[in-house]
Amino acid sequence: MGKIYERIDGRLRTFIEEQPLFFTATAPLSAEGTVNLSPKGLKGSFVVLDELTLAYLDFAGSNAETVAHLRENGRITLMWCAFQGPPNIVRVHGRGEAVFRDDPRFKELVARFPDIDPSLHGLRAVIVVHAELVRDSCGYAVPHMAYEEDRDLHAKRFAREDDDSLSAYFTKKEHIATSLDGLPGLPLPLPPSTV
Repeated sequence: MGKIYERIDGRLRTFIEEQPLFFTATAPLSAEGTVNLSPKGLKGSFVVLDELTLAYLDFAGSNAETVAHLRENGRITLMWCAFQGPPNIVRVHGRGEAVFRDDPRFKELVARFPDIDPSLHGLRAVIVVHAELVRDSCGYAVPHMAYEEDRDLHAKRFAREDDDSLSAYFTKKEHIATSLDGLPGLPLPLPPSTV
C-alpha cells in the first residue's frame, strides 16, 4: 500500500511531473489559525529541481496564505492524485520558502520553467520546497476524471497588468499583504519583475 521514498526520481518523479493538478497545504503556528489548502495547475508551472527539491510559480490571486505561512514557519505539504491510470496519491512534506522578485535567485529559478510566460500570469514569487518526507498511498477512492485542458482565464485576466497596476491590484485586496490571521503576506509594493 503506502511507501516512503528517500528521493524523488524514476517513476515517482515521472508521476509527479505528469499530473496537471496538485494541491498545497500550509498552516500558521497558532492553533486558532486558518489552515490553507490550494489547488495549483497550469502546465509547466511546476518543476522538480533535484531529487529533494521542487518548485512552482506563485501567480496573482486574491490572497497570499501560502506565502504568509511559509514566511512564518516554512511548513508545507504538496499532494498529487492520479485521476487517470493506476490509483496513486503522492505527498511531499517539507520546508518551503517564497523566493520573491527582488531575490537574486529569482531570475535563475524562473528560467527553470521554460513552458510558461510569467508575464501572462502576474508572477509574484517562486515557491521552493525542500522535501523532508516523501510518501505515497493507494488512492483507491480517488475517482477517474479526464483532464481536458488548462483554462485560459488566468492569463487573460493578468496579461493586461504591468508591475505598477499589479501592485495596485494587490494593494486593494484585503489578504495579500496580510493573511487571514494577520501574518505578513506578500511584500508590497511588488518589486519590478527581472524576467
